[in-house]
Amino acid sequence: MLFKSSLKKELLVNSVTALLVLMSIVMAQRITFYLRFAAKGAIPNDSIMTILGLNLIKYSPLLLSLSIFLAVLLTLSRWYRDQEMIIWLSSGLSLAKIIKPIASFALPAIFMVAFLSLFLNPWAVRTADQFKSQLKSRDELSRLNPGTFKESKSLDRVFYIESFDKLGSSVKNIFVQTKQNNKLGVVIASNGHREISSKGDNYIILQKGRRYEGIPNTKEFSTTEFDQYGILTVQQPVEPYIESIDSKKLSDVIKSNTLGDRLELQWRIASPISCILLVFLAIPLSFTNPRAGRSLNIIFAVLIFIIYNNLLAIMNTFITLKK
Repeated sequence: MLFKSSLKKELLVNSVTALLVLMSIVMAQRITFYLRFAAKGAIPNDSIMTILGLNLIKYSPLLLSLSIFLAVLLTLSRWYRDQEMIIWLSSGLSLAKIIKPIASFALPAIFMVAFLSLFLNPWAVRTADQFKSQLKSRDELSRLNPGTFKESKSLDRVFYIESFDKLGSSVKNIFVQTKQNNKLGVVIASNGHREISSKGDNYIILQKGRRYEGIPNTKEFSTTEFDQYGILTVQQPVEPYIESIDSKKLSDVIKSNTLGDRLELQWRIASPISCILLVFLAIPLSFTNPRAGRSLNIIFAVLIFIIYNNLLAIMNTFITLKK
């Protein structure tokens, strides 16, 4: 039927466009956020894309629900505005026949939201937590970003490396400041490389450099030139992984009788249910008076979506705090 094919085609185009725009906005915002952290040396540069991808999965149910909601809203609004809907209704098309192709179009997206919310989101949260734990256990050199100063957790050393090679094993223009027994030491070298000892300790081996050592504001000062100089890089112990509620597998959440797990299950189920409600809510909200403003109903609908999702989040947080 011409009506069904034209409706589904426009819904598909609008939903894909909305999803791409929303994902681009989220990605731009999150990349800026993580780049700011990387510039401070809080996270390595090579971990940004991994963290971004896992966070994008976390936001996917919300973005997919919003894109389907906007697709139905924009498509039917245009049909009302261009009098196409009036023509179809005048030709004897019932409201049920309008809802049916919309429901069949939205059904795969609803199943996808359910899959993301129930299965993929917990996996992404669990993987992100484990990845962050691994980042914390890296040695000091692995946590360095080229061109930035990084202070050790013990606050007794400051590292600076201008650049790494592609494998991260060779380094150039190294600066290391140490403080020990009230003496300030500075080691500089133009080249160096990473090396692992027979005991498994990580070293950075500096080549043909200088070491300056002395007490600030005194004449006690010494300079030493070296061909090779090894600096032990401290590796933090791997912290035991503690599983959070939102990272638990669906089977574990269903089997559990604790209040927190039951709330988590309800929260996961709420995502596909919300998608269903929003699809059908978009149908009456799409009605547009040709004499009125074109964007009024769209702004109103988006506000309803934002308020609805915020209320869900507030209620979930409130119940969690009351447990």
